[in-house]
Amino acid sequence: MPGIDVHQHLWGPPLVTALRARRTPPFLDGWTLHLTGEPPYEVDPADHDPARRAALARADGLDRALVSLSTPLGIEWLPPAEARPLLDAYHEGAAALPEPFGAWAAANVAEIDTRAVAEALDAGFVGLQLPANALVDPAGYDRCAPLLRLLEERDLPLFLHPGPAPAAPGVPAWWPALVPYVQQMHAAWYAFRAFGRERHPGLRVCFAMLAGLAPLHGERLAARGGGRGEVDPNAFVETSSYGPRAADAVVRALGVDVVAHGTDRPYADPRDLALGEAAHHAFRVANPHRLLHGEELKP
Repeated sequence: MPGIDVHQHLWGPPLVTALRARRTPPFLDGWTLHLTGEPPYEVDPADHDPARRAALARADGLDRALVSLSTPLGIEWLPPAEARPLLDAYHEGAAALPEPFGAWAAANVAEIDTRAVAEALDAGFVGLQLPANALVDPAGYDRCAPLLRLLEERDLPLFLHPGPAPAAPGVPAWWPALVPYVQQMHAAWYAFRAFGRERHPGLRVCFAMLAGLAPLHGERLAARGGGRGEVDPNAFVETSSYGPRAADAVVRALGVDVVAHGTDRPYADPRDLALGEAAHHAFRVANPHRLLHGEELKP
């Protein structure tokens, strides 16, 4: 049965144009991406060719690939007057992508605008992606509560993805992906456990990159009085950028039913996680279906 990839990135022409119109980060100079906390990055134009990417998705055995705004760009944190044109450009381009693409909506978190998010969801976006660093403490949950309530009301999921990395001069190019991104996802996983679930009992949420391997700290959590490692059946993790050892460890911590297939394409490729056909079906078919629709896949 064809599967679902819950985590890809693909910039439509409107977003590329909007990024090239800027002169302060985030912006594109030709195909060179400039961000505040990372070195300049040479974007491969082929990575954002919809026809090529659709062919790759079909070759991967997908009947759906969900794209999202690249939250490390920091667009969601910009002042609303700067963020709005970029968010509109992202939504316009994502809505125009060919099959098999779907998309997560995006939102400004500097100033919450539920009407704008509702309009995107009305247009067929599968749920909402937010930067993980917007939901790492009680204040973040207070600020984003209207957006999370909107998702609960519509029975739609939340996807948490690393946000912008803080500026750190002199670090190697791999540093943001291995340090601040992982730290954000780790904090977001435990913040949801501590503050999010009680406030939003009906919310389904998926954490990018296996939540930075935060679930592997369950023994320490229990030792420090944070619970006995109970598994939340509506808190999912996706597998992007990790391989068999990490996936196997997370399955041992959480079980097979809350792990979803994600690649982070074009920044990483699909990997064989070598966990058997049952896990393969769960990750790519059954679990993404339950994340998106809140129900078990019917035979």
